[in-house]
Amino acid sequence: MTEARWEHFPHGADVGVRGLGPSMDAAFEQAAAALTAVITDPTTVAPSEAVEIACSAPDDALLLADWLNALVYEMSTRKMLFGRFEVRIEGDHLSGKAFGERADASRHHPAAEIKGATYTALGVRREQGQWIAQCVVDV
Repeated sequence: MTEARWEHFPHGADVGVRGLGPSMDAAFEQAAAALTAVITDPTTVAPSEAVEIACSAPDDALLLADWLNALVYEMSTRKMLFGRFEVRIEGDHLSGKAFGERADASRHHPAAEIKGATYTALGVRREQGQWIAQCVVDV
């Protein structure tokens, strides 16, 4: 079994985020961690508050974009950062939790502001026994 992880991939002026994991749920969790890592080191974010997020979409790729955009919305409106995620996907519905804290510029040292997930390089697939969930985010 492959260990869940995240990574960035280059894309012009924007940033690609990619989550990899043994399940689609885990890949979505790791894509969310990659999203946070565009802004700050996710390990510096204390999981002191949980925010529930639910979304639905007609396919897995659009569900990923909706999930990441819901996180961007919650970060912006709540002025929070998230460092840990739990995702459960059933059919076309995602139920998730994002764990984080109020953003603190002196501690988190934000590197960028994410405007949203795009459909560029958007995809969710199973490859060589692992799930990959990715897209480019507009910064």
